[in-house]
Order: sequence, then structure tokens, then C-alpha cells
Amino acid sequence: MSIDETLKTRMRYNRISSIFDLIEFPMEILFFSRWRRRLFNMIDPKERLLEVGIGTGKNLGYYPPGIDAMAIDISEGMLRGAIKRARILNLKVSLKLMDAEHLEFEDRRFDTVVATFVFCSVPDPIKGLRELKRVCKRQGRIILLEHMRPNRIPIGRLFDLLNPLIVRMMGVNINRRTIENIKKSGLVIEREEDLLSDIVKLIVARPA
Repeated sequence: MSIDETLKTRMRYNRISSIFDLIEFPMEILFFSRWRRRLFNMIDPKERLLEVGIGTGKNLGYYPPGIDAMAIDISEGMLRGAIKRARILNLKVSLKLMDAEHLEFEDRRFDTVVATFVFCSVPDPIKGLRELKRVCKRQGRIILLEHMRPNRIPIGRLFDLLNPLIVRMMGVNINRRTIENIKKSGLVIEREEDLLSDIVKLIVARPA
């Protein structure tokens, strides 16, 4: 994927960073908050955790107490929101500006890698997923909460039709075939749970 696409993604999220929480507020109340809690209840506080695409830090309130955590995001604007939220919550978490396609960590560093609603916007999702695989320990886990293109033909085609507009507005691809991308990246899916029909899934994978 070109550098231009990465810069476009950064610029889109910088542009909406100040209103991002407001945009997602209805979905956060209805669905996202309980899904976030469900994901982080799966994590042992003794694990070394990496969160990729922390955004404004909406997952921070669900981190297990005392966990050794690192979190990254591609957008300076979004990361400022996460830094502010971490201070309010009095959390000691390392927050860094970084691209998911080029993680600046050594191989096999983390016990668990998580991402929530991230791989709809990474320009090259397979490359990003391979980076998650690289930095995750061989016996570790990669836990994803993702929305994706539905399999049902009429709704799937509608998602395809709307996708160019949504990408221009928010940088989000609503028709990504994320399960296929995970498999192409070389990760092994251990668990795939439908949370909202087949549009939103909780996925647990491991390095091959």
C-alpha cells in the first residue's frame, strides 16, 4: 500500500478526532461498550498487552487493573484524546504514535494483541495483520472486535454501494472481508463469534 494512502488515513482521523466520540456515541451506548467489556474480560492482567489503533482511548476504561500495556495509533489527534483519557483514569499505559502496518517492536514481544474496529481502516489490512502476528508470542493471542461485509447478498451489495462514500467521510471501509484477510495473513482463527448478525464479530486468533 502506498505512503499516500497511509497519510490519507492519518489526515482523515486527525480531521474527525475532536468529534469522533460524539459520532460514535449512539453505537457506544447501544452496543460497543458491552462488546469492549466482553473482550477485555478475556485478558489476564499478568499478560503484556498491545492495543493497536487505540483511537481516543475508549477501551482504556476496560483494561484489567495493573496490566502492562502499550497502545498505538496512527493519528496524532486521536492519540491526544487517548492521552487525556488515560490521565483522567489515572492509568499507566504507554501511548505511541505508530502505523499498524509498521509496528516498531521486536518479534514475539506481547502475550496478547487487541484491536477494536481497526482493520476496516488500515490501508493494507493483511500487512497490518501480519505485523500483529509478528509481535505476538507464539503461544499468545490476537483478539479482534471487527465489523465487516455481511454475507447475505442484498445487504452485502448495499455495503459495497455505500462504501466509497463512507471511506471519503470517515476513512472506514464497511465492506472489508476481514475473516478472509485474517486467514490470508497466516493467523489461525480459534474462535469466531457473531455479535450483530454476521456484520460484527469477536475473533480470537493465534500465530500459526
